[in-house]
Amino acid sequence: MNKKHSELIVRLRDYRTEAGLTQSGLAEAIGVTRKTINTIENGVFTPSTALALKLARHFDCRVEDLFALTD
Repeated sequence: MNKKHSELIVRLRDYRTEAGLTQSGLAEAIGVTRKTINTIENGVFTPSTALALKLARHFDCRVEDLFALTD
């Protein structure tokens, strides 16, 4: 049986730049490092549920607006 693996789609950079924030500015606002924001945006690091919820709260959106899975 051949299983397809879903990939994570990350829209964090879009939301951050639309808000006029740098990676450092967003990191400071939610209490993480700039490198954390960078690695999330580049698909290197998948945020914890708590961090994804913090990001969604910051942008007043749903977690699903920031992160989604491909089919």
